[in-house]
Amino acid sequence: MKSSIKEPANGSPDIIDCGLADYRLILAHQHDLREKRRLGELPDTVLIVEHRPVITLGARRSANRLLANKADLARRNIDVVEIRRGGGTTAHNPGQLVFYPIIHLQQLGLGISEYVRMLETIGIELLEEFGVHSERRKGLAGLWVGHKKIASVGVRVSKFVTLHGMAINIRNDLSIFDLLIPCGLEGVEMTSVLKETGRSPSMTNVKKKLSLLLRKHLQKPTK
Repeated sequence: MKSSIKEPANGSPDIIDCGLADYRLILAHQHDLREKRRLGELPDTVLIVEHRPVITLGARRSANRLLANKADLARRNIDVVEIRRGGGTTAHNPGQLVFYPIIHLQQLGLGISEYVRMLETIGIELLEEFGVHSERRKGLAGLWVGHKKIASVGVRVSKFVTLHGMAINIRNDLSIFDLLIPCGLEGVEMTSVLKETGRSPSMTNVKKKLSLLLRKHLQKPTK
């Protein structure tokens, strides 16, 4: 793991920058943190990461649709991982910002639907910082710029503690999405901050902006 973007105070979460990391490593780390958070051994924590190329398959099997076989993906050095989170097939690669909150929803006074909306709000506010106006679409988790999708959300909650989270396309190679049907939705075009604005923000700067928003929205209410 990389360094912590710390200063947790007033009930705000620990934020850990994991740099560029393999998906399977971060998944195992999430599970370890989830158990410790459940036992009260650590505070709410958020992992921020860029992943090496990977396609993940969600719990909703009907939404898991690959357009290439696993042998071909392996030749391209793209890992495929089946996981237990909401949603269907999605992809991660460098230049995409991913964040995984491991937080206790009950202590934050949040239900699952409220939590997903909060993640979307964080994404909307982050994208606005970089000149991209995004919106929710009824019945579809994630964020959209017109008919194009720019961010995906998939979560799992066990004993009030969250796993998985949100992926936002900043300046990643979008061709990886040609290898799958994103979230099982036919005809979806993916976009990014780079594609929408022609600008390629520093990922360090994007992470700093995200950290401020995470502390703003995921702070525990005062008693």
